[in-house]
Amino acid sequence: MRAMQLEAPGKPLVLRARETPVAGDHGLLIKVAACGVCRTDLHVVDGELSDAKPKVVPGHEVIGTVAALGPRVESFSLGERVGVPWLGWTCGECAYCLTGRENLCEFARFTGYTLDGGYAEYMAADARFCFLLPERYSDVEAAPLLCAGLIGYRALRAAGDPRRIGIYGFGAAAHIVTQISCYEGREILAFTRKGDTTAQRFARTLGASWAGGSDEKSPGLLDAAILFAPVGSLVPSALQAVRKGGTVVCAGIHMTDIPSFPYSLLWGERRIVSVANLTRADGVAFLGLASRMPMQITAVPYPFTAANSALDALREGTLTGAAVLTMN
Repeated sequence: MRAMQLEAPGKPLVLRARETPVAGDHGLLIKVAACGVCRTDLHVVDGELSDAKPKVVPGHEVIGTVAALGPRVESFSLGERVGVPWLGWTCGECAYCLTGRENLCEFARFTGYTLDGGYAEYMAADARFCFLLPERYSDVEAAPLLCAGLIGYRALRAAGDPRRIGIYGFGAAAHIVTQISCYEGREILAFTRKGDTTAQRFARTLGASWAGGSDEKSPGLLDAAILFAPVGSLVPSALQAVRKGGTVVCAGIHMTDIPSFPYSLLWGERRIVSVANLTRADGVAFLGLASRMPMQITAVPYPFTAANSALDALREGTLTGAAVLTMN
């Protein structure tokens, strides 16, 4: 098979011929149809996340069909469409796994990082961590649901029950969270890169009541803020924008250092929390919601051999919505 492989952190991906993987005992062999390009992929490729598997194939928003089944798989059938997310395996035995917090498992393995992912014609995945997908979405539309949607959903739930939410960084996850929030009757204010009027218009079309630059003052106090932009300096800004008792959720796996700030910004029972990975329960809940509500998924397709171009567009902030690699 062909795959886009990371030869060394900080270097472009390289197209390689590799052996087609095989399904393990609990595994699936998946013929990949599409794979979303996530900011976490960018952190892996750029070396901002260390300890990646040598020569790893990135990609953890994978859509494909089951081409082979491991001997202990009973939950899927040949030819079914499945999705593969970031969380690829957990031990099932540690204190985190046994208390419903498998996203924090110390031994967890992650698709496209410590396990080979979906920037390839085929991939192997543990069936216990794969999902069936809502039929209403095409392959390209479904791919961003597997991380942008899932992590955005977990971040929204980590914010509590806010009515007025500020979203900092308006990319793939934000454009899904905005729609969920509006569907649930919440108000969204979008904070984009300074001067990014395209992203601001996009946010308004999805239901945001206000959109402006992250350098602008919020037009009113927020109940919560969700940071998708991996920019630590936005944390004090978000704290300043939330009311007493409000929550600032840091939703990225990587963020630049948070600068020092006066205690007065935190005082008043404001909280800063992070979101780490996802659980399978998140996947069931979010995909159930996605099957019920009419999400508009904005995705820009790229041939999978053009993965470096898609990563460049994400790095430069020129995407509207999500980038998705296609295998056709």
